[in-house]
Amino acid sequence: MFDILVFLFESYIHADACPESEQLARKLSAAGFEDEEISEALEWLAGLRRVAAEIRPGTAPSADSIRLYAAVEAEHLSPACRGFIAFLENAGVLCAAERELIIERAMALDTFTISLDRLKVIVLMVLWQREQPMDTLIVDELLTEDDEEFRPVLH
Repeated sequence: MFDILVFLFESYIHADACPESEQLARKLSAAGFEDEEISEALEWLAGLRRVAAEIRPGTAPSADSIRLYAAVEAEHLSPACRGFIAFLENAGVLCAAERELIIERAMALDTFTISLDRLKVIVLMVLWQREQPMDTLIVDELLTEDDEEFRPVLH
C-alpha cells in the first residue's frame, strides 16, 4: 500500500490532478499493483479526504505546549515516529490540525507496524492532499528511507 501512495505522489504532483477512484484503480492495476493493495490504498485515501474535510482547527496551541499521546497511540507510534512528528511541527512544516490528521491516519493502519519510513509516507500524503507547494528539502527527507530510525547507539 505504501508503494502505491508514493507512486501517486510521484505521478500526480498536484493531488487535484489525481483521477477518481475507479479510473485510478485501473491505472494502478495497469502499473502492476495488486488488487488488494489498490483497495487498501484507495480506502485509506478516501479516509484521508474525509477526515481532512472534518478537522476543524481550534485554538492554536501555545509555543511551549506539548502533545500527549494516549497509551494506544504510543503503542502504535514508536518514539522515533513521535519525535519526527514533533520535529516537523517545531520546524513549522505541520500545524496542529495536520499533526492530528497524521496521527489519525497512522492509527487507521492497525494492520501495519508504523515504522518511521511508513510514517514519512503518511506525512507526505497529508501534505500532498493540502495542495500547497512543499519545500524540496522536506520532500527529500520524506522520500528518503532511514536505516537507523533514530536508534540509540549501544556500546
